[in-house]
Amino acid sequence: MEIFNIVIAGVGGQGVLMASRVLSESALAGGMDVKQNEVHGMAQRGGSVISFVRIGDRVNSPVVMPGTADLLISFEPLEALRYVHYLKPGGMLVYNKAAINPSTVASGLATYPPNVEERIARACANAHGIEALSIARKAGNAKAVNMVMVGSVLSSLPIDPRIVEGVVKAVSRGKGADVNLKALEGGAAARRKDGRNH
Repeated sequence: MEIFNIVIAGVGGQGVLMASRVLSESALAGGMDVKQNEVHGMAQRGGSVISFVRIGDRVNSPVVMPGTADLLISFEPLEALRYVHYLKPGGMLVYNKAAINPSTVASGLATYPPNVEERIARACANAHGIEALSIARKAGNAKAVNMVMVGSVLSSLPIDPRIVEGVVKAVSRGKGADVNLKALEGGAAARRKDGRNH
């Protein structure tokens, strides 16, 4: 198979690296080669975090170059806008609609830009926003947004969804597995519903 490039973007503390781990381990379990790499802006909570996951028969480099990503998963709208240039023409963006004020906004040094979702739609014709935070809360934990986002792209991945479910069970600690699996299914259901509305 050709290399499938995924970029995952979010804010520190949202679980970007856990989502990358789940996708990477799922690809390996599915018999594919995978390379993964993360870049921390301000690694503390509130800073920008971006992770690359590359899947294929043979992957040499862990770095996704701008303009080559098949899929951008963003845990926050402004981060989607910040990294949309990584998508190749026709690439897909799935983002969490819940905004998180970056540290510069929270401290009053900047303002959160208006019309972010309209700007995303202009920047990417294949963009899909989901209410990941409310889905995570329904699953039992607001912190499960990362698993909602993984679930929301299951149908677009070159990986069997059952393998992803198995990895989520394996990496979840104790009771967290039930919540994470519910979040995964909630994300998948949200994208199926979104697909019917297009």
